[in-house]
Amino acid sequence: MKFHWFLPTSGDGRAITGGGHGLRRAHGRSPATAFRPPTIDYLAQVARAAEQVGFEAVLTPTGTYCEDAWLVTAALTQVTTRLKFLVAFRPGVLSPTLAAQMAATYQRISGGRLLLNVVTGGEAAEQRRFGDHLGKDERYARTAEFLSIVRGAWDGPFDFTGAYYDVEGATVAERPDPVPELYFGGSSAAAGPVAARHVDVYLTWGEPPSQVAAKLDWMRELAAAEGRTLRFGIRLHVITRDTSKEAWAEAGRLLDQISPEDIASARAVLARSESVGQQRMLALHEGFHGSRNGNLNDGRDGNLNGGRNGGRVRDLEIHPGLWAGVGLVRGGAGTALVGSHAEVADLVEEYASLGVEEFVLSGYPHLEEAFWFGEGVLPELRRRGLLGAGDPVRLSA
Repeated sequence: MKFHWFLPTSGDGRAITGGGHGLRRAHGRSPATAFRPPTIDYLAQVARAAEQVGFEAVLTPTGTYCEDAWLVTAALTQVTTRLKFLVAFRPGVLSPTLAAQMAATYQRISGGRLLLNVVTGGEAAEQRRFGDHLGKDERYARTAEFLSIVRGAWDGPFDFTGAYYDVEGATVAERPDPVPELYFGGSSAAAGPVAARHVDVYLTWGEPPSQVAAKLDWMRELAAAEGRTLRFGIRLHVITRDTSKEAWAEAGRLLDQISPEDIASARAVLARSESVGQQRMLALHEGFHGSRNGNLNDGRDGNLNGGRNGGRVRDLEIHPGLWAGVGLVRGGAGTALVGSHAEVADLVEEYASLGVEEFVLSGYPHLEEAFWFGEGVLPELRRRGLLGAGDPVRLSA
């Protein structure tokens, strides 16, 4: 198994900020939920923490709500030594030959630490900001052509004529070494064949294991029809503590920072999404709208009083240890692994038993939560023989 962390290039803090995927909070922030701007100094802290505790790579998002992933991560290669960077990018907004050149250059200046997350784009409004007016299925068809040219250019010169691209002699100065692995996610009928034919790792958001199992079976069949096999990864948040009670108390604290106005505002935005995956995320917390007069008292885990929302924090537990509270105000990945280090390791094992080999994780705030997972769950997985021994974490004084 491989574990990756997340680089919060739209900002960070001690709350589910709602800043990702174009969403914004409907109410102000208190000092306890102060916003951390995505300065290069702060992002360097997150990257170094991820590297120190043993993460393989950091996913860096793409979109107009965050800093540019290529530029930020290129800078961070200079303050890290081993960490890889899973750079998300949109195929429709740059030339495939240019993308191949950028990736090849990146590999040389970073010592081979680039991974690529291909994001076709499920939000038409954001695509239009880049001048892209294609429909969703057309965007996936264009992505397939784009990836054919990128791979061809790495071995170039490469000629290609299709519905969206017509290139002659696409090439790069020097083939990247190693060739960056391609990560890709998509739950629609148009997305599946693109992944089966072109990518190395298929990513899914953190749905309950039964739903993930069905999705992976679907992708295995499509890949087999192409004579290929895929690796599988999952995108999740995580709240892990020394005890289950502490972890759920933290989830309750995060929930209490969300107002009913936040929930209503986010749901209105996300309901317009063209993304099948986003609609599946929304369905996981359907019916939870929040109320300012609720007493969140969960007898199983102590007194989790949240004031703002009508229902217990564990009303959003959709599978043992899998919490859908993040998706109330955040687009994209909306679920979190919650529990003691051993309980989180149990759920990691459950997903691994389905064939998930890579876990792309995040938490609020990303700096502190990287240490909670790296010092709590990774050693537990090593004790179970699921990870190599690795180097012990050494914290400076």
